[in-house]
Amino acid sequence: METVTHGQVLARFGHALSDATRARLLLALREAPGYPAELADLLGVTRQNLSNHLACLRGCGLVVAVPEGRRTRYELADTRIRHALDDLLGLVLAVDPAACPDATDKDCC
Repeated sequence: METVTHGQVLARFGHALSDATRARLLLALREAPGYPAELADLLGVTRQNLSNHLACLRGCGLVVAVPEGRRTRYELADTRIRHALDDLLGLVLAVDPAACPDATDKDCC
């Protein structure tokens, strides 16, 4: 297993959260583990799209795949990720729209 620095951990977390679908996927897995077909339906994305996002989250070390016979269940790699997401959701941000004028709610502030 590769050892990563604190900066690399934050960069991986940031990359995962930088995409709205991945962020929603992490929030869904925060609630409970899930199976790809069910997660795709829940998020309203194709199974291929979801598979790509799960691969990214696995690569970032945030999600693990747990084989269950012919199926694979996905869950957060560490319970502390759930706590980190809870803490992030509890933040109150002082948003300055002028600092990010070309962004929409989907891709920035």
